[in-house]
Amino acid sequence: MEKHSPPALRVGMVGYAFMGAAHSHAWRTAHRFFDLPMTPELAAVAGRNRDAVEHAAERMGWASVETDWRALIARDDIDLIDICTPGNTHAEIAIAALEAGKHVLCEKPLANSVAEAEEMAAVADAAARNGVFAMCGYSYRRTPAVAQMKRMVDDGRIGTVRQVRAQYLQDWLADPHAPLTWRLEKDKSGSGALGDIGAHSIDAARFVTGLNITGVSALLETFTKERPVGGEFVGLGGHGDVTADTPRGPVTVDDAALFTARFDGGAIGVFEATRTALGRKNAMRLEVNGTLGSVAFDFEDMNFLQFYDGTDAADARGFHRIMVTEPVHPYAGNWWPTGHGLGYEHGFTHQVADLVTALGTGTTPTPSFSDALQVQRVLAAVEESAANNSTWTATRQHAITVEDAQ
Repeated sequence: MEKHSPPALRVGMVGYAFMGAAHSHAWRTAHRFFDLPMTPELAAVAGRNRDAVEHAAERMGWASVETDWRALIARDDIDLIDICTPGNTHAEIAIAALEAGKHVLCEKPLANSVAEAEEMAAVADAAARNGVFAMCGYSYRRTPAVAQMKRMVDDGRIGTVRQVRAQYLQDWLADPHAPLTWRLEKDKSGSGALGDIGAHSIDAARFVTGLNITGVSALLETFTKERPVGGEFVGLGGHGDVTADTPRGPVTVDDAALFTARFDGGAIGVFEATRTALGRKNAMRLEVNGTLGSVAFDFEDMNFLQFYDGTDAADARGFHRIMVTEPVHPYAGNWWPTGHGLGYEHGFTHQVADLVTALGTGTTPTPSFSDALQVQRVLAAVEESAANNSTWTATRQHAITVEDAQ
């Protein structure tokens, strides 16, 4: 009997560094562990440096290369554009791709300004009416434990949400001699710790609770005002020359961001994002307290949740640890036997699986550009508040899209 294979989804990716590597792994892997309506095909990757992009294509499994993203979009053999470039390029690439009839996956944050994000969301809404869809890459919501948090909150396990506390702690910029990269230049990155990692916390909080942030009071700080131009780049950071005559450039983004928040429905929250917390490598933490219980997550222990059930008998109450690797947990049943944990890269694989599934059914994937716009509005309110002595600043929000954690 003849076997019919799913049609190909031909992907073109722009950018090939840290995020490009994570996305490439996901495109190669998703259809091997998830039953998808289309099979991703790594058709082409684009980058400005031909030698570098050719090396990346060979290493990460892309069939061909382009040195201009416009040429990538113009190709007839590309169905989807995956944007893994700095934030200052997102709007132009995404809008051009959608208007050319290509689906889009765009890394977070959606853009460098609310105005850009609003235009992107409007173009995406128009494209969706013609069957062309866009998604923003907030991958942490695809971590099984975070998706399980949402399921528990939705199921009423913690009652009515009262408080949210979110931290995202890293230390790769604690060294004052770490080189000046594009992530430290506002015209390229939009913001520092706030948009780079704080945006993940904002999205995760909205995703898990189903609530919108309606206002903030914020504080931003840049501890190291200048950094070496050039140096040894390793991962996100590295080390620069410390001699007296080493050229240094200004750091134009925040090193750390703090803000308090109100949610619709009466809940309150506190958020912290920093890239200078020595000893914290990728501590993306989220805790939600409700009227009946609490649930907490730390990405540095990513296969576990902490759950407190306030309805337990008084002599049995206490946080208990849930290993989120059972087949009944979100995504986990597609992988290894119980207890065989997942890693950072799996969130991107789940992202691809959810995206391709949505495309196969002709539905808008989540988070949509409209969802990501709401995060952008919170980022803007935080910056406005911080620039005005932490004045309480309202955010302009629309209703959140109801999302299913699988």
